[in-house]
Amino acid sequence: MALKSTIHKASIALADIDHGVYTDLALTIARHPSETEQRMMVRLAVLALNAHAVQTVCQNDAHILFGAGLSDPDDPDVHVTDFTGRKRLWIEVGQPEDKPLVRASSRTDAVAVYAFGPAAEVWWRGLENKVARLERLSVFRLAHEAAVELEALADRSMALQATVQDGVLTLSGERGLATVEPQRWK
Repeated sequence: MALKSTIHKASIALADIDHGVYTDLALTIARHPSETEQRMMVRLAVLALNAHAVQTVCQNDAHILFGAGLSDPDDPDVHVTDFTGRKRLWIEVGQPEDKPLVRASSRTDAVAVYAFGPAAEVWWRGLENKVARLERLSVFRLAHEAAVELEALADRSMALQATVQDGVLTLSGERGLATVEPQRWK
């Protein structure tokens, strides 16, 4: 019998000072059986960091959602999709290969990768030349310490406050505080 995803609920009071976006997000997160809580929380943080795109890119004519992620390699981990069904922002978490990033770049306006984990630098050195020509691709690095802090916030039901200021996300809840400062690689 196949294992089922674990469902987590998160409500986020988001104050994105950088972009003038203040909103409440009610999210359902399906954590694939092979996905760690750390990766799930990185996906949640990345969604909060990019939630402004609904207003700043799509003028509120879109949704930001979790994709199928590990369940479907042809679907992003997080995406901003406008009301016509077109994906405007495709976000991958982790260390994807170059071919899916090339495909995603041809399907959407922008692609972002948020790499984390102890092998992220090695992954980037191997991938950097392969994706250098992709103009729509942005690559960011999340510090390992930030991913560990995010994991400590994980719970089946989460009420979180998120603040984005000067490119830094501060996420807090009952279980503590995490500070995420993405470092831009590309």
